[in-house]
Amino acid sequence: MNRFAWIAGAVIAGAAAAAAPHVVHRSRGASAASELRPNRLTVAAPATSAAALIARAGELDARLRAEPDDVASVVRLGETLLRQARASNDARAANRAAAVLDEVLKRDPAQYDAIRMLGAIRLSQHRFRDALTAGRRARDLRPDDAWNYGVMGDALLELGEYDEAFAAFDTMMTMRPGPAAYARVSYARELRGNLHGALEAMQLALQSTASQDAEAQAWYSAQLGELHIRLGNIDAADRAYRRSAFAFPDYPHAMIGLARVKAARGDRAGALAAYRDQFRRTPSLDLAARIGDIYATDGNAAEAERYFGLAEDLAGPPIAQTEAHLALFLADHDRRVDEAVNVAEAVARVRHDIFTEDALAWSYFKAGRITAAMAASQRALRTGTRDVEIIRRAERIRAASVSSAVP
Repeated sequence: MNRFAWIAGAVIAGAAAAAAPHVVHRSRGASAASELRPNRLTVAAPATSAAALIARAGELDARLRAEPDDVASVVRLGETLLRQARASNDARAANRAAAVLDEVLKRDPAQYDAIRMLGAIRLSQHRFRDALTAGRRARDLRPDDAWNYGVMGDALLELGEYDEAFAAFDTMMTMRPGPAAYARVSYARELRGNLHGALEAMQLALQSTASQDAEAQAWYSAQLGELHIRLGNIDAADRAYRRSAFAFPDYPHAMIGLARVKAARGDRAGALAAYRDQFRRTPSLDLAARIGDIYATDGNAAEAERYFGLAEDLAGPPIAQTEAHLALFLADHDRRVDEAVNVAEAVARVRHDIFTEDALAWSYFKAGRITAAMAASQRALRTGTRDVEIIRRAERIRAASVSSAVP
C-alpha cells in the first residue's frame, strides 16, 4: 500500500461518522481482527467531489467568521480540510486545518474535540510524535473514545513501534468496529504478509461505509485495488480502481491505480499518458519517478532525466524529509548515493518502520556498506511483509553479503 496514501487516508477514514468527533485504524491480531462483521454507520452526507469539498470548507469558513467560538464548526472544518488533502494529494489543506484548531486551543487548551482532531491532523503532517502526544492526551480525557486509540496506533505504526500500535488498534476494534477499524485490521494483516486476510478486511471496510460517503467509498475502493495489484489480480484491481473513480471523479489514488493497471498489462504508452495527466493535477515524487522510469525503459534519456530531476525537486530539501522516499529514489536510481544515505539515516533516527529500514538498507547497499545494509534489511523484514520490492532488495543485499563472505 502506498505509504503516503495510507497515512493521508487512514487518519480520516470514517471521520464523517464523527464530524463532531471521530478518526481510526487497525487491530493487533487474531483476537478482534479474526472475527470481523460489517457494521454500517449512519453519517451525515459528505461532499461527493473535490469542488464540493472546497465549497463546504468555504461555507464553514463563513460560519466561523460570524461565530469564531463555534468549536463544532472548527472541528468540521478540520475534517473537511483533511478530506480535501486526501482528495487532492495537497498537504496545504491539512496545514490550514492545524492552524484553525491551534487557535481554538490557544483560547481553551483543554477543548477535547479540538485536541482529538488535531491528533489526526498531526498524522497527516507526518508529525508522528506530536500526533501520539495529542492522541494520548485525548485518550486520558476520554478513554472510552475509540478514535483516540486509532490516532495513537497510527502514530506508533509510523514510528515503527508495531506491538504497541497493534495493541491500540485491537482496543479500537473492540470498542468500535466499523470501516476505519476494519481498514486498520487490513493494513496490520498486510504488514504481516497476510494479503488475503488484508483484502477481506478492506472489503468489510468498504461494505460498512455509508453509501452517501462517496469520498470514503472511493478511498476504500482504491485500497482494494492496491491489494489486488499486490496479489496479481489485475482485472480485479481494474474494477476496484474504476469503482473508486466512479464514486469520486478524478480521485488521485484511483487515477494513479488505473495507470498502474495499464503498466501491469504491458501498456506502457497508456500508463505514461495516464501518469502524465495525473502529474499535471497532483505532482509528486512518486509520479515523477514512474514517468521517468517509463521514459528510461523506452530509451528517452533526456525526458527520463527531466522527470528524475523533478522527482528530487518535489521531495523538498533533505532537512525536511519525514519519509525515506527521497533516499530510496536516489539509491534506486544511483543518484547522489551519499546523500541518499544521509537522508535515510536522518529519518531512521526518528522512525524505525519497515519502509524506513528498507530505504536505509538499500542506500547502504548502493554505497557498498554491505554489513550495515544486511542489518537494516533484516529489520525491514521483521513483520513478515510480502512487499515484493522490499523482498527483492533484501535478496540482492543477502546475495552480496554471502558473496563478500566467500574467501
